[in-house]
Amino acid sequence: MNIVINGETREFDNEITLDKVLKELSLEGKVMAAAVNMEIVKQNDWKSYRLKDSDKLELLDFVGGG
Repeated sequence: MNIVINGETREFDNEITLDKVLKELSLEGKVMAAAVNMEIVKQNDWKSYRLKDSDKLELLDFVGGG
């Protein structure tokens, strides 16, 4: 199945959770917020949230600066 992550299409096995996507991309612990199809998914739900084909996933990391 294909998932669009931050504008880039990636291919994954069927039945993948948001948490598993982060692990496969080596982003666990780095992502602060995630939105699927423009809706925020709470971190507590990442392990159980199942992505579907053609979902649009936005992963955000907050960076300080000034």
